Amino acid sequence: MKKVVISLLATVPALSLAFLTTLTPRSVQAVPSYARQTGLPCSGCHYIPPELNPAGRKFKLFGYVDKDKDKPGITDNSGKRHAGLDLLSSLPLSARLEASFTSTASPQPGTQNGNFEFPQDVSLFLAGAWTSNVGSFLQVTYDTQDDHFGMDNTDIRYANKRNVAGKELVYGLDLNNNPTVEDLWNSTPAWGFPWVASDFAPTPTAAPIIQGRLAQDVAGFGGFAMWDNHLYLDATIYRSEHVGVSQPNPGTASYNIRGVAPYWRVAWQQLTPRTQYEVGAYGMHMESTPGAIVGLKDGYTDWAADFQVDRTLFRKDVLSLRGTYIRENSDLAATYEAMGAVQPDHHLDTALVNAEYHFGNRLSGTVGWFDTGGTVDTSLYSQSPLTGSANGDPRGAGYIANLSVWPMQNLQLAFQYTGYTRFNGAAMNYDGAGRNASGNNTVYLDVHFIF
Repeated sequence: MKKVVISLLATVPALSLAFLTTLTPRSVQAVPSYARQTGLPCSGCHYIPPELNPAGRKFKLFGYVDKDKDKPGITDNSGKRHAGLDLLSSLPLSARLEASFTSTASPQPGTQNGNFEFPQDVSLFLAGAWTSNVGSFLQVTYDTQDDHFGMDNTDIRYANKRNVAGKELVYGLDLNNNPTVEDLWNSTPAWGFPWVASDFAPTPTAAPIIQGRLAQDVAGFGGFAMWDNHLYLDATIYRSEHVGVSQPNPGTASYNIRGVAPYWRVAWQQLTPRTQYEVGAYGMHMESTPGAIVGLKDGYTDWAADFQVDRTLFRKDVLSLRGTYIRENSDLAATYEAMGAVQPDHHLDTALVNAEYHFGNRLSGTVGWFDTGGTVDTSLYSQSPLTGSANGDPRGAGYIANLSVWPMQNLQLAFQYTGYTRFNGAAMNYDGAGRNASGNNTVYLDVHFIF
């Protein structure tokens, strides 16, 4: 009996965190403070937010800084120049209000269906240049379900450049709280499709560590470089931060990094007047002690590949193709010892692809497909109504269709439909309580107002 209790204590927090993190909606990256800083409309850096165009990727690469490079200062009587205080004329502040409607094909047990959230959340941004070489995308969000403000995606960058062998080398340092949030392309998890999401519609439980499991729960510091506008490299090390938990770190979270967790990224881009290509790879390794700072560890190693193609067609229309594949190998020694897994060795395979057509910068339509599979484990993926698996199979698959309209550049209206062909291991009665995968099909209406 004692071992059974230990098993439940080890398994429930991990699955609960996995479920909740997959519900976290993606944040919009286009904020008006950047427009006020640069004097450009949102379309200067985005096809349609949050999808960056080449100019937007360059703006982010250079640390969210695009302003007069002449450093302020004064010259004394001897002719020596002294650096002054380098500030924008106004604080780079923005805000966002999001409201939404969510309806699933079958009501979630014990709840009503067809729910409005007004607001779903409210965000404040410190987004723009701090100095001539330092800038930020820093977001604080009020979540109506939790009823408090909390840290959201944050990325603070230092960037500079020099010529090496006749080629431009851009290099810098980065401080962030979500692996892949520092990336320049919309093919990696933090800024990948879907751009909007319900914060309570059911989603499959299984997902790799790098696919949002550590978002806003870590602090990372690293460096990046872009050579000749082609080769991009990034390396970052992460430690658990556990926002909302007392410090020093007591290690009471489901994922508590032992040592450091290294993240790496390499990408090659090729730009032509009508087409931009990117192909790359990224990955992460983490050793974690669940709910402790000592003892046996679980290990996760994620390897991933991605691509993105943006092709300008008629007038200003753009067709975008993106995709990523993630392979996660894990050794769950700590979870296995606590009887939270049937075996220690596991793997997950996740594929995400999408195609988007931008009708100018006011309308876009996107269709995406997702598929996850891996090791069957009836303890790790246990049975429970709605969120559980009757057969311990992590497989999940489905499609997402999105139509987004920007009647004004600071107002987004979105309609999104998510359909599931498999959910937590099965199409029919996946949870052992009679719920089918299609019962979680979701209609989602979303409104963003950004100012």
